[in-house]
Amino acid sequence: MNSTPALHPLPRVIEIASLGDFDRHAATALALTDKRLAASMHGWHVQSVDLRARSAVLEKLRSAGSVFMGCEIEGKIERRLRGGGALVFPEIPGLPFDPYRGELYSGGELYAGLGNGSYESVPDARIYAWASHRYGAGAHDALNAALSTTLHDHAIGSRLDSQIRDGALAHAPLVGVMGGHAQQRGSAGYERAARLGHALSGAGFIVATGGGPGAMEAANLGAYLGSGSTENLAEALGMLAQEPGFAPSVTRWARAADRVRERWPVGLANLGIPTWFYGHEPPNMFATHIAKYFANATREAVLLEKCSGGIVFLPGAAGTVQEIFQDACENYYGAEGSISPMVLVGIEHWTRTLPAYPLLAELARGRAMEEKIFLVEDAAEAVRILVELNDGSISGVRGLA
Repeated sequence: MNSTPALHPLPRVIEIASLGDFDRHAATALALTDKRLAASMHGWHVQSVDLRARSAVLEKLRSAGSVFMGCEIEGKIERRLRGGGALVFPEIPGLPFDPYRGELYSGGELYAGLGNGSYESVPDARIYAWASHRYGAGAHDALNAALSTTLHDHAIGSRLDSQIRDGALAHAPLVGVMGGHAQQRGSAGYERAARLGHALSGAGFIVATGGGPGAMEAANLGAYLGSGSTENLAEALGMLAQEPGFAPSVTRWARAADRVRERWPVGLANLGIPTWFYGHEPPNMFATHIAKYFANATREAVLLEKCSGGIVFLPGAAGTVQEIFQDACENYYGAEGSISPMVLVGIEHWTRTLPAYPLLAELARGRAMEEKIFLVEDAAEAVRILVELNDGSISGVRGLA
């Protein structure tokens, strides 16, 4: 008689990314554990926490099954943790980034030093140069590079999940805005994307984009200024139009954005998800929360997955077409409750210039996604559709960042 081994649930994982988190979990574990036994840290994943002042607490906890990544720990305590069965990830030398980082990026961090130097000297550019082997060529081997970038992207994913679950991005549905990176500041397409972001943010949504230049920057700009008047947005658009694109000078392009941020230092929370795979396209400064990945495939999947409130597709080229059908594939095979709305803006563009809509509509025919596919001419109609479809999910409370 054949017997099938019993299936056991996956072990519980507790993500700990701050000293406060560690203290709370440690206090709970110590309070609930039989005094004759040491409390257990099994399943704890502790990341980027300075634990040098918690040596006495760590000595009271069993370390088997725990993981420590990028933490600062006293030497004797670290040896005790390893000896007790903990996995302690070591520092990886020669990196221009922290693979164990405990928070998302900000524009201020990625562009630190821009005021006194060129873009090529800021952290974003140095990380891209490292990733493309132009910085310190030969200084990092393939194994360390693969390990560090994978750990980094895992850390970013964890922090993004945390922000969406109970952080600054938790108060409303995320709506994605996809569009061409080539839209120049000062163009009609750029202004349309900015006004779309402004309207979505003003309606209570959290705007998410690919975090780069062009229509992505415009949508993040509009979302950032979503609590203000359209006159503020028009003034910001005029300031940015003085430096239309990031070529030939990313430095001047970024400094123009920095001046807008100085003019309006507080804006609404919104999200950018760029990638160093396309590092020649710099990230924009108007996303208050930046989840920048090394792996573009991961970044694309995450961007589409998190936009539970729907996605607006502005006129674009190959990248936007890819995103349309990647999202369509998820909706095609998804259960009815998991399908997110898709709104294509620009009838001429999506039926004649790049006729993606007819194929999309044919794919949707007779399936649950059919009622969630829309083609409209103007962005205002896209906002109206998404507000109606998300009625009851928009709290009206918008987070400042």
